[in-house]
Parts: sequence; C-alpha cells; structure tokens
Amino acid sequence: MKINKTTFEISKMDCPSEENLIRIKLNDFEQIIKLEFDLQKRKLFVYHFGNSDEIEKSIDELNLDAKLISISEEELDVGEDKVFQQRKILWFVLAINFSFFLIEIIFGLISNSMGLVADSLDMLADAFVYGISLYAVGSSRGRKKKVALLAGIFQLSLAVIGFIEVLRRFLGLEQIPDFKLMIIISFFAAIANGVCLYLLQKSKSNEAHIKASMIFTSNDVIINIGVIVAGIFVLLLNSQVPDLIVGSIVFIIVIIGAFRILKLSK
Repeated sequence: MKINKTTFEISKMDCPSEENLIRIKLNDFEQIIKLEFDLQKRKLFVYHFGNSDEIEKSIDELNLDAKLISISEEELDVGEDKVFQQRKILWFVLAINFSFFLIEIIFGLISNSMGLVADSLDMLADAFVYGISLYAVGSSRGRKKKVALLAGIFQLSLAVIGFIEVLRRFLGLEQIPDFKLMIIISFFAAIANGVCLYLLQKSKSNEAHIKASMIFTSNDVIINIGVIVAGIFVLLLNSQVPDLIVGSIVFIIVIIGAFRILKLSK
C-alpha cells in the first residue's frame, strides 16, 4: 500500500505531553494512517493519503516551532501485513457469528426459548460489527471511530426490540421452552465464541474497531453460559420464567456493551 510519509522537525517536542498534544490535534484527520514520534531527535513522521497542507497548518497552530523536513512516498509493508491478518480474523469470526445467528434463531423459535432468540440477535449484532469492522480495517482513525459509533447504535436498537418481546412474553401465556435445545445449542455457541475471542486477543490490536469486536465476543461467552443455566432451571422449575429472565439479562448486557462501544467512538 503506497502512502505519503511527511517528516516534521518539532523543536519544542521533548516529552510525552507534546506528543499527546499533537495526537489530539491530528486525531480527526481521516487521511492519516499512523503517527510515529522520535522524541530524542524531535521528529514526527506522519503516514497519510493526499497532501499535507492541512496537517502542516494544524501542527503550526500548536506553536511548537515545527518545520516540514520532507515528503516522500513509501510502501507500508508492515501495515499491509497487519491489515491482512486483521481481515483474515474478522472474516473468520464474521462467518462463525452469522452461522450461529441462523442456528440460534431457528432453534430458538422451535424451542420457544427467548434466551436463544436473544442470543441469536446478539450474534447478528456481532456479525454486523465484524462486517463493518472489515470495512474499517486499514482505513483512517476517524473512520474507525465512526464504525464503533455505528456498532454501538445498532446494539442499542436490537436491545430495545428484545425488551419489547420479553415484555410481551411475560404478559402472555407462552409454551415452556425446550431445555434440551437451549443447553445443547448454547454449549456449542459458547465454544464458537471462545474461539473467536482467542483469535481477536491474539491479534493484540488496540484499535477501536477491534476492541469493539472483543467486547461483543466477551459478552457472548457470558450470555451462552447464562442460557445454559436458564435451561437447567427451566427443567427444575418447569417454568418459562428462567428463560425470560435470562433473555432480559442478555439485553442488559447488550446495552452495557453498546455504551462501552460508544465510549470508544469518542
């Protein structure tokens, strides 16, 4: 991937506080791919698309005695490898989550389990997140934050729909869920989510869209265990209430996760 590398010499940049100041100032530039700082030599390397005029202007506004040294075109080999690895992982977890969305929504309706239905919607939300994360990989920091914002809003929307259905079932007379299907399907979903979480953690990425994906997947593992426990209580109590309670908890977790994602987008 060929991008521009603009080098600045910044005389008054001699500690991390100036570095943070520059990062904040340039944070909203979507054309910037990454920043590299050499505090010892007081140099800043900006990797970006397009020209550097606006970037130079913003740095000058900080009054740190900045001077443009050079502009060159470079092949960002390391970045390409990182992008490829992130895409590979995200495609894999996207496939797993969408597959289990289909499995859980089908068996959730067959078994009349709100817990499975809730988890299937959460899986759909995750598949959506991974899909838009694929769009974000390799793009600018600003775009990645927009992706996190969109993901959080989508999670909140699903949670509202889920709570309405849970309320409807609490007020109505519904058939008792099939606890066997609840436990079996959730057990395999937990294994699948565990694999996804391992792969995402292995990427060791601190970027907003990857961190958002990790939050969703961590929530999923907890949810799967909750549905298994609900299935056991449905058997013991011969009641749909444990399933509905877990369904409600699932959507609370979804909401908490959504707000954590929205924080990443700031």
